Amino acid sequence: MNFLIIGLGNFGSSLAIRLTELGHEVIGVDSRMANVEALKNDITHTIRADCTDLHSAMELPISDADAVIMCIGENEGNSIMATAVLKQLNAKRIIGRIVSDTQATVLNAMGIEEIVHPEKDSADKLAKNLTTEGLIDSFELSDRYSIVKIDVPEQYEGKTLQELDLREKFNLTILTTMRKTYKRSLLGFKQSNLQVQGIAKADTVLHKDDIMVVFGEDKDIERFLK
Repeated sequence: MNFLIIGLGNFGSSLAIRLTELGHEVIGVDSRMANVEALKNDITHTIRADCTDLHSAMELPISDADAVIMCIGENEGNSIMATAVLKQLNAKRIIGRIVSDTQATVLNAMGIEEIVHPEKDSADKLAKNLTTEGLIDSFELSDRYSIVKIDVPEQYEGKTLQELDLREKFNLTILTTMRKTYKRSLLGFKQSNLQVQGIAKADTVLHKDDIMVVFGEDKDIERFLK
């Protein structure tokens, strides 16, 4: 996959290096030459650019990136402005960074649905979530067990948990399912909300646009995702 990381501070550089180690192409962007130079030998490519400026951002390979991750953290205003520019340039997928509840509110109003909080989410965790197909989010309970959110596979449409028998096949427990609903933000952008459907039961019916909340051993979760 191809990733464009905006902001090469502590979190951005850690994420860029980890994604590179996982075998992906990573372009890191920062307005400070010192940060660009520090990382140039560790990732695919580095570029000095000010992403709060539309004309400067237009020179970046945004259309080629599978995801653009906003990692500017020390200046909330610049982070919001740069995210707005990415939105204007029709980036395929934008992951926004927040350092405050106010910033989260602004990004949600802009229609940014994927948000990372570096003080809570490690670079390793985000790299795993970004590069594992079907995996939306994960919470590690121990070095062996996790709770993860997973997109319901299309082939599971209309089937019950009893029919699929994931406990027998993969040794996994479905805790609940979540359904996406949509509304317009104050700025007119489409926003999605997740509604928990209650405790999963044998007769719970899955739909391809739903999300499963799954508990199990990491090796079994990886086996299911493959």
